[in-house]
Amino acid sequence: MRRRDLLSLLLIASALPLAAPPVAWAGEDKKANSKKKKSGGDNYLPIDPLTGTTNKGAGRRGVLSVDCGLQIDDPKLRDYADLSMPRLRAAYVQTVQTYAAGLAPGAEPNVDYLAMTLQRQTDQVLKKPGAKFLLGTVTVN
Repeated sequence: MRRRDLLSLLLIASALPLAAPPVAWAGEDKKANSKKKKSGGDNYLPIDPLTGTTNKGAGRRGVLSVDCGLQIDDPKLRDYADLSMPRLRAAYVQTVQTYAAGLAPGAEPNVDYLAMTLQRQTDQVLKKPGAKFLLGTVTVN
């Protein structure tokens, strides 16, 4: 009986060091991730792709996808834009979905109109100019 107690005690004692390192490693990963450089530099604020549903003709549906970001040189405005990202994203998604719904089947999207409209939404949400809306890839699938 004592041998069984000793073996179970040794088993528990040997398992304790295995439980501690993942907690320590998780803290190290957070430090490593915070030091990673974001794409575009400090004045660039990336935005997840925006999508809207289009009609492709014959009852089929398509997707309009817009890749974009914001370039903001003013640090205070950049912090405000970072905090306002849910409102910015909601305005962008609403604009892209409305535009995609009205896009004729087989028509190419007007990227100049999209850029102008999304820049206007940016200025309205941030309440002042100073953030430049950068349009990346616009695709219709």
